[in-house]
Amino acid sequence: MFRYEMIIYWSEKDRAYIVEVPELRGCMADGATYQEAIANAEVVIQEWLETAEEMGRAIPEPRGRLVYA
Repeated sequence: MFRYEMIIYWSEKDRAYIVEVPELRGCMADGATYQEAIANAEVVIQEWLETAEEMGRAIPEPRGRLVYA
């Protein structure tokens, strides 16, 4: 659905999976399971894009893989 890079990791402090979307400033989500975190991230990405559009802000084009292991 979305082509933005998502970085997913387990946070012991939060006891949840965290998803960061680096191309969309401040766009993050979490979930008790890996699948839930991704599903929540998809919702947050959609909301981020809708809000940016409503406010007339530029929406970045997905650039693909940004970070290399």
